[in-house]
Amino acid sequence: MAYIDYYKVLGLNKNASTEDIKKAYRKLARKYHPDLNPNNEEAKKTFQHINEANEVLSDPEMRRKYDQYSAEYGEHWRQGEEYQKARQSQGQQRRGANADWGDYTFSGGQGEEGFSDFFESLFGRRGPSQGGRGGSSMKFKGEDYQAQLHLPLAEAARTHQQVLTVNGKKIRITIPAGVEDGQVIKLKGHGGPGVNGGPGGDLYITFVIENDVRFRRSGDDLYTTATLDLYTAVLGGEAMVDTLDGQVKLKVKPGTQPGAKTRLKGKGFPVYRQEGQFGDLYVTFEMKLPTDLTEEEKELFRRLAGINKKK
Repeated sequence: MAYIDYYKVLGLNKNASTEDIKKAYRKLARKYHPDLNPNNEEAKKTFQHINEANEVLSDPEMRRKYDQYSAEYGEHWRQGEEYQKARQSQGQQRRGANADWGDYTFSGGQGEEGFSDFFESLFGRRGPSQGGRGGSSMKFKGEDYQAQLHLPLAEAARTHQQVLTVNGKKIRITIPAGVEDGQVIKLKGHGGPGVNGGPGGDLYITFVIENDVRFRRSGDDLYTTATLDLYTAVLGGEAMVDTLDGQVKLKVKPGTQPGAKTRLKGKGFPVYRQEGQFGDLYVTFEMKLPTDLTEEEKELFRRLAGINKKK
């Protein structure tokens, strides 16, 4: 795995706030989402880097480690603390033994193959066939895995459980209501196996929320349309409108114009991890003009047109 500058990936500097990180992630995740860039491997790779950067920088502890160790250890920043402890331990053992420890400079005590004890403690000597004493005992975290989970909009609107199969093992996870398209969650320890008894890697799941023909989602709000016939639009009445909980009856004011909008408070999408909180549902009215009019109906419209001209 090559070193990745997570701040550069999100277009931020190191002083970015948590809100800055959140805004940058959402903007870039929408731009490079695989659904909007089909068959674009470069966009897919960028999307993965964006998710990885957000996962690290939005977690205060992981961000601290990244800021502290990435400049010195690059792609191995996650093991930075272990490296430092090993170096300190070696320093205590070698102190007073004619070794210069300034900036990792060693002037003595090297093995016959030229490897310093410090790096042997991290990576081990060469194998027995090369005169060494065996492999490294350093523990390393396993490889992180990436996966996508597709959900219909209606399923993303309710808290529910799903069973995933990873490396032949079944994992039951609870998906909170309100997850967003492109949102990433981490399942700790469900990635690749660790090295030398180290912890398992993590599994990062990216949610892909499928489109719903009835609604358009924007954050926690939903948008839909309701079709009115000419008579209801002119005289007023009622119209049935779809919501996530089923249909509701909506009052229509006389003289409602095409494109007019109304808001149904609390009928939108559930707010992520805020039980009982919902966005709003915005309804736009469309007009359906009558067709195949009878001669009698046409005559009535002519009379109405004549009356309107006299006003």
